[in-house]
Amino acid sequence: MSSSTPLLRSKFFWVAVLYFAEGFPLGIFYEIFPVYFRQQGVDLRDIGALSLLGLAWTLKFLWAPAVDRFRHHRRWMAAADLGMGAVMIAFATSAGLPHWVWAAIAVFAILSATNDVAIDGYTIELLRRDEMGRGNGLRIGFYRAGMITSGVVLMASDFLGWPGAFLCAAAIFAACAAACLLAPREEQRTRAPSAGLAGEVRAFLAQSHGAAALVMVFLGTLWLADAALKLSVQRPWLWPALAAASAAAYGLLRLAGKRSAAARQGEAPAGALFGALADMMQRPGILPVLAFVLIFKLGDASMGFMVKPFWVDAGFSAAEIGLVSVNIGLVLSIAGGLAGGWYADRAGIFKALWVLGLAQAVSNLVYALAAWLIPLGGVPLPEHRALIYAASALESLTGGLGTAAFLAFLMAIVRREHSAAEYALLSSVFAASRSVAGWAGGLGAHAMGYAPYFLLTFFLAFPAYLLLPWVRRMLEAQPQQERKTS
Repeated sequence: MSSSTPLLRSKFFWVAVLYFAEGFPLGIFYEIFPVYFRQQGVDLRDIGALSLLGLAWTLKFLWAPAVDRFRHHRRWMAAADLGMGAVMIAFATSAGLPHWVWAAIAVFAILSATNDVAIDGYTIELLRRDEMGRGNGLRIGFYRAGMITSGVVLMASDFLGWPGAFLCAAAIFAACAAACLLAPREEQRTRAPSAGLAGEVRAFLAQSHGAAALVMVFLGTLWLADAALKLSVQRPWLWPALAAASAAAYGLLRLAGKRSAAARQGEAPAGALFGALADMMQRPGILPVLAFVLIFKLGDASMGFMVKPFWVDAGFSAAEIGLVSVNIGLVLSIAGGLAGGWYADRAGIFKALWVLGLAQAVSNLVYALAAWLIPLGGVPLPEHRALIYAASALESLTGGLGTAAFLAFLMAIVRREHSAAEYALLSSVFAASRSVAGWAGGLGAHAMGYAPYFLLTFFLAFPAYLLLPWVRRMLEAQPQQERKTS
């Protein structure tokens, strides 16, 4: 694109703006809410349970087809931004923690996940293939810039109070909504013929593991709901009954799949969502690879949601947390991402996964040392500040290194004909571990204390290494498949 192109007509300008708008609400959720609730005296277990609401980012693939079907991505983005701004205004005008606070955060998470879907779909259509390298660089940088801005809002809470900080966030969301509506219009596209939802479901069930996947998603959702609501405490019969019902449902779903026309003819679903999922589930070794996607960053995610409460309990102010842990940390994570991408290009994705994954795990040991040496509830001494600053810097830098290798792996195993849908599904699997690990982290830190729990998270990084043989085979098989389909 020529340098004479006006800024507002530049595709890359809008990629930067939109991914800022995508990163900002994630920063609100993962950086601001934990500090806000801890300062309000909320129990660590409840703060950990907050991360379960982040399952909206895991389950977004369920309603993503609606965005594709009705299109008008810019309107979806603007509506989501205005809705999140309304949640911020509700927080600013309420006193304490009203009874509706959890429902409001759930709405916020769903709106943010929908915003992600619309922005990703819009960007894929906006950029040509030869523009995606530069576009992805801007995506990463400005997504992080949005998260850094949430750190600025966190710092502002020390000067403006939480109502003022939430009003600032609402104003930023309003500006993002206006910017989304000013972005270039999407191209008109004719909807491709499809088998329809019912036909997709029948064909999906005909695939191996299809019925099992649906039953597992159902049971996993119920398990998470039970973990938060304790439904089975007073109903010991609940899980045996659910297990029996799930077994019966699995049998009926398999029978329905075998009787479908797609099963007799060996056809794959024609629709984008189930077609991509069915194609993925047929690949050799896909289940161990999905398990690897789920747990590769388990150690990092298990510690991450408890880091901010540790800073609060160690006596650090919100402004200091925002500056060091959020803003400087995100800058270092960007640097780590760039360095990790450079290493993955030169050493290969497989080697980068285990080398940078190990570096990512080692950083947890430094936080464990900081939690062991820094007393809680007092005024931090200069040596305490130096130690926790070093732990934060190393955790942010190595987290960026590991993320770069991991995202390169996800992109490498996605097939071009289903790239958007498959990447959304893989990223949803990864997001599941982040949400569940955050919830479990609250329980672990409450029961064990910060230092023993942070030490435990170091060891949680290593089960993924047992799955590396399947990861290697998937990486080696993908170029061969690309050549067959090209």
